[in-house]
Amino acid sequence: MSLNEPADLAPQATAATLRFAAGTLELRGLAAEDAPEGFVWDARTACLRAPAMAYAKVVLALRRDKIPYVDEARAYPEVAGVPRAHRAARPYQDEGLAAWKRVGGRGVVVLPTGAGKTHLAVMAIAEKKRATLVVAPTLDLVRQWHGLLTATFGEAIGVVGGGEHDVRPITVTTYDSAHLHMDHLGARFGLVVFDECHHLPSPAYALAARQCLAPFRLGLTATPERQDGREAVLDELVGPCVYRRDIVELAGDYLAEYETEQVAVDLSPEERAEYDSERKIYKDFIGMNHIRMSSPRGFGEFVMLSARSAEGRRAMAAYRRQRELAFSAQGKLEYTEHLLHVHRNDKVLLFTQDNATAYTLSRTFLVPVITHQTKVKERTEILMGFRSGRYGVISTSRVLNEGVDVPEANVAIVLSGSGSVREHVQRLGRVLRKGENKRACLYELVTQATSETYTSERRREHSAYR
Repeated sequence: MSLNEPADLAPQATAATLRFAAGTLELRGLAAEDAPEGFVWDARTACLRAPAMAYAKVVLALRRDKIPYVDEARAYPEVAGVPRAHRAARPYQDEGLAAWKRVGGRGVVVLPTGAGKTHLAVMAIAEKKRATLVVAPTLDLVRQWHGLLTATFGEAIGVVGGGEHDVRPITVTTYDSAHLHMDHLGARFGLVVFDECHHLPSPAYALAARQCLAPFRLGLTATPERQDGREAVLDELVGPCVYRRDIVELAGDYLAEYETEQVAVDLSPEERAEYDSERKIYKDFIGMNHIRMSSPRGFGEFVMLSARSAEGRRAMAAYRRQRELAFSAQGKLEYTEHLLHVHRNDKVLLFTQDNATAYTLSRTFLVPVITHQTKVKERTEILMGFRSGRYGVISTSRVLNEGVDVPEANVAIVLSGSGSVREHVQRLGRVLRKGENKRACLYELVTQATSETYTSERRREHSAYR
């Protein structure tokens, strides 16, 4: 049985009533033993209650058991869903949509950055013709989605977030705004698209997904895996992974051909002496306090204990200094200068783990920098300058890892980063947009015999780097 939202069973005097209330479903007029699975008795309001997310299963169960009901929960309209601008789908986009439809329109599609996940979402909207909420992690992505959907469907698109609250049949919002407003918006959309859905399993965002009754759900991501292992929660919140294609499968035909190169850099004798000294102070402190930095709570425990004594504060300063030496070793800056000369006619992104190194690169090579501190207008001006050719290089920390469209970029130089596989794949994805005769390069500069060696090994655990 599929959920195609046909007309409710004919109302009777004894029909049950289903309502949406503050992100939940209320069921009245039915005994608890006859109610679909998932409902619990709420004595405060004298009704049965379940998460709004259970709406699809509830309706199917009521229909299966031939229980008369009146649906006052669903408040979303149908939409025309006819694109004004038509783009031919690539074969894997058709395959992804077909796989999603086969499981009832609930599931996750995994495609590399640059492979056209947004176009797949447009195809899903056109297919289901239901009021749609698109949820994205950043305001930059909200703006990109708003522009795409406006140009595609030729109608006003709503925005919730960034100081705006304009709800329309097709609306774009951030995860943060969805968390704030889903308790009263959750009945107004029949399809919800979670862009970069690897963000969704965090507790606050997961609550927003549970407060939405949309029977149709599409998750989009290039890398569903999370360091905390909570990607399994996506099965509950969105649906199973129904289709996956990785970078190595699409490179050449649909993404730019690419190569990756790891460059090991030595610390200078002076840097090595200071690094070893600072690292010993830090390691001695965590050893003395029996802190396991590899455990999920290890770093938080270190931060807490380091604030309680002069020795702890010195250990924290040592920890930061040894990271700084590894992140911005003089050898890295010299090799970056060499790469910028080699790629002087290319469009280059310099990626760092921290803002301080990003600003160091900006001052050293006289290039613009984008961090989370960069104002919106300045960021827009820099990206426009990059696209027009006024700038050939941008230094950034982590804000360009995800979502921001820079199709002109063809070289990425990673001077530092976390151990996250997803972050590293996202950075590669920034330079993989297809272009005529385009060949992309990603260089990873790693300071030898430092903690970066292990970090690099962890983040390269993906087929794209093998």
